[in-house]
Amino acid sequence: MKTTLTKQNLSALYKEIGEANDAFSEFYPGEPTVRQAVHTVYGGAQIFKAETASRLGELARRSLEESAPDFASFAKALKFPGSERLPDDPDQLERLSEKLQHYEDEIRKSDPEIWLAWTVYQRVQAKLDKEPVEDFRIDFEDGYGNRPDEEEDKDAVRNAKEVAKGMASNTLPPFIGIRIKPFTPDLKQRSLRTLDLFLSALAEETGGKLPPNFVVTIPKVVSAEEVTALVNAFELIEAGTSFKKDSLKLELMIETPQSLITSTGEVLLPKLITASRGRCVGAHFGVYDYTASVNITADYQSMDHPACDFARHMMKVSFASMGINISDGATNIMPIGPHRAEKGKELSDQQAEENRETVHRAWRLMFDHVNHSLRQGYYQGWDLHPAQFPVRYAAVYLFFLRTLDQASHRLKTFVERAAQATLVGDVFDDAATGQGLLNYFIRGMNCGAITIEEAKATGLTLEEIRGRSFVKILENRRKS
Repeated sequence: MKTTLTKQNLSALYKEIGEANDAFSEFYPGEPTVRQAVHTVYGGAQIFKAETASRLGELARRSLEESAPDFASFAKALKFPGSERLPDDPDQLERLSEKLQHYEDEIRKSDPEIWLAWTVYQRVQAKLDKEPVEDFRIDFEDGYGNRPDEEEDKDAVRNAKEVAKGMASNTLPPFIGIRIKPFTPDLKQRSLRTLDLFLSALAEETGGKLPPNFVVTIPKVVSAEEVTALVNAFELIEAGTSFKKDSLKLELMIETPQSLITSTGEVLLPKLITASRGRCVGAHFGVYDYTASVNITADYQSMDHPACDFARHMMKVSFASMGINISDGATNIMPIGPHRAEKGKELSDQQAEENRETVHRAWRLMFDHVNHSLRQGYYQGWDLHPAQFPVRYAAVYLFFLRTLDQASHRLKTFVERAAQATLVGDVFDDAATGQGLLNYFIRGMNCGAITIEEAKATGLTLEEIRGRSFVKILENRRKS
């Protein structure tokens, strides 16, 4: 049958489509391929020190020991599946713990809920010992407040020196940064001065070296011009110090409706990324400023309010495949008991119990909030107090471990089927599903939820998993 399109016509069409494909790929490079922290801890710049992360870890471990000294009490506090079957009697619990230690694999198969409760607790303890803080933001905004210029000047320089000290002593968390004040008419001068003082002092102290995964967080962004101004400031600071060109990165805080939609009805979020000129690596959702800005009263300002879900989904859709890590906000009910022991005295049994009940209520609220975020594809959130760390890790670990066996089987089958399709010359066009399954294991391993041995049950090698690319796994297996 005679066709209409000539070789010349087709060549022009191919070129046109190819140019569109290239433009799309440049703007949407795909999901980030680097590690993402599961939380960011915000702490006022007035109190930060080089050893802050380890100190917070000590407080987190103490909170866990005081409020949930064993895996059964922790599981019951958070209402894990099957936790009602765990014994309260100390002798029975000790026997069950010994059984789990010696027959873990058997119990994992025969009673997975009990295994989950025990395993999550063990891994949370290990996490708090090894890496209690994944990401820390030295806060010059809400957690710091408005102080005399002389005081903030001194704190900007002092914090830079503390970061340099932490770099030298290897006491910083894997991710760290500062949050400056917003670029509002009354705060823009203070914000840029703090940025300049901190970075100039840091460059002088470290010889132009930045901590790994260092970012500057800009809050309450309402225009692309604000992002442009921050990038311009980065370029000037890099040119005037020993920092490498393009080394300074930024994070956005989405905290107002104007961060989402402009006065002309356009979606602002993608424009913010364009304005960052490749420097934006993350976007954080500010729950309480956002809910306040849409006139939700304080009693109803919560992580799981429907207004927040709308903003979260706007962020998900706008930033999808743009290489931007997104983070949820924080639960603002702190797990702190009402009673404090006076010096030289201990709390009464009643006071200790009231403290535990208060902490457990706050834990359950946060546990529900973190799970709400995880279900919507937000794998990172804020923590405001070290007593929240055990809950953060417990929720994340349970999220990954509950479906570990199914995910392992699915990925193993998927790789085998995809490789077979490639070998016989078929087109395998569902790589996104395979990449999603691979990302599940990468995220789980990064935060300590999934062990290397458990990841290898997928049939993949550690090198293949760390390569982070499902397509490359298939390509390499086809060549071998």
